[in-house]
Amino acid sequence: MTARKARVNPVAFVSMKVQHHAMKPMILIATVGLGALAACASLDTYYKPGTSVATLNRETTACQVKALRDVPVTQQIRRNPPIFVPGERVCNAEGKCKTRPDRYIDGGIETYDPNEGLRLRVERQCMADKGFAPVSIPACPDAVARSAPSRATTRLPALTEGSCVIRNPDGSFQIVTRG
Repeated sequence: MTARKARVNPVAFVSMKVQHHAMKPMILIATVGLGALAACASLDTYYKPGTSVATLNRETTACQVKALRDVPVTQQIRRNPPIFVPGERVCNAEGKCKTRPDRYIDGGIETYDPNEGLRLRVERQCMADKGFAPVSIPACPDAVARSAPSRATTRLPALTEGSCVIRNPDGSFQIVTRG
């Protein structure tokens, strides 16, 4: 069985601890900027109409823990090959030229988790076994967000083509059905 994503999108919540006091204004600006972006972002989540948001959160966490236990993080380090940069002839305004020799630039080292894709599949299968399907609910247009009363969804409604999401400043969300 393959899980399909219904079209009805991810926001990462970042926790930063800063020691240097001069950076606090920049962090505040970055946080406000991220909050503004999050407010207009779609919502990628698992969905089962009629389920409470608390149950959704509990089941999602349980499946994430199961997936992490069954398919643990395995950090691998990969060295990328060096990049060849051919030499070139460079001349100044007086007509004097120099030839720069061929050289190599370090390709760098990257860390990756080869289990990440499998872990996500295990999580999705766990949620599918509990009756949830992955969905992406688009953000509501500004006019809808401004006119809707401010509240948080506590029980997941049936989704339609007119469904959209309003993200609240406290991290909760409100699903609205237009039209």
